[in-house]
Amino acid sequence: MRILVTGGAGFIGSHLCERLVLEGHVVTALDDLSTGRASNLAKLTDSNNFTLVTGSILESGILNPLVDNADFVFHLAAAVGVFNIVNNPLASLLTNIRGTENVLEAAHRTNTPVFLTSSSEVYGKNISDSLKESDNRILGSPVTLRWSYSEAKAIDESLAYAYFIEKQLETRIVRFFNTVGPRQLGAYGMVVPRFVKAAIANEPITIYGDGNQTRCFAHVHDVVDAVLAIAFADNTIGKVINIGNDFEISINGLANKIIDETGSKSEIKYVSYNEAYGDGFEDMERRVPNIDLVHQLVGWRPKRNLSTMIADISAEMKMSS
Repeated sequence: MRILVTGGAGFIGSHLCERLVLEGHVVTALDDLSTGRASNLAKLTDSNNFTLVTGSILESGILNPLVDNADFVFHLAAAVGVFNIVNNPLASLLTNIRGTENVLEAAHRTNTPVFLTSSSEVYGKNISDSLKESDNRILGSPVTLRWSYSEAKAIDESLAYAYFIEKQLETRIVRFFNTVGPRQLGAYGMVVPRFVKAAIANEPITIYGDGNQTRCFAHVHDVVDAVLAIAFADNTIGKVINIGNDFEISINGLANKIIDETGSKSEIKYVSYNEAYGDGFEDMERRVPNIDLVHQLVGWRPKRNLSTMIADISAEMKMSS
């Protein structure tokens, strides 16, 4: 197939592009390189089946011809990272909402299937034991900018679903829960690469808040397995599907595990949310995915554990330093 991947130079996008080319598809990546990096695609530079186009999903003149020429669109382009969202709320909202509108409009014209990547952020402050796709969203005030990403991703989902219901466009929606692995940058607030980088350098590991908040981390290779299984199955059309690992760990536990597994001499220090993000920042205490639906539909379960994630990230960081 001829496949367009928006955000293809990003952390997850670049891994997806590699897999698609490996499986024989002709792939074009569109990326404005604001958070993605051309170096993420270094393995594909010499491939005749891969092209990187530098440009934005906000530029219809660039986007539309690429969609016209594609048999399938993976839409991953988005403003990402808590620091990025809080510091650049307007640009983030425009990219995440208008950009998705542009992709869906272009795809509808040619009736090209769209795979939309959303986020566990849509659940907001819902701290249920196991978040199902149908669970309620619980959000803070619209003027708490922390939630603007959640709002934008929810609107993206509503748009994609409306195109499916009203215009019969083939859409699939997935919600990623804390995907980690090689190529992920800590600069945007991503906790695992940030901790690993500090641990390797024996520098202090900074935890925001008290560290009792819990998260679940999935390896990017497992996530790409799930993406491909969902994208090319007929029983996933028009569905919203969680992709994540349901192994839960506190941020304190994560920091200690990374120190142990990298043999680090790092110490842990704590910084308040206000100090890190400014006044009025809100975080969620836990976020655990229910992954029954993805298993039921395509038989997927995560295979790689947290130790593998830490080892893979630290190996890549040591190689590139």
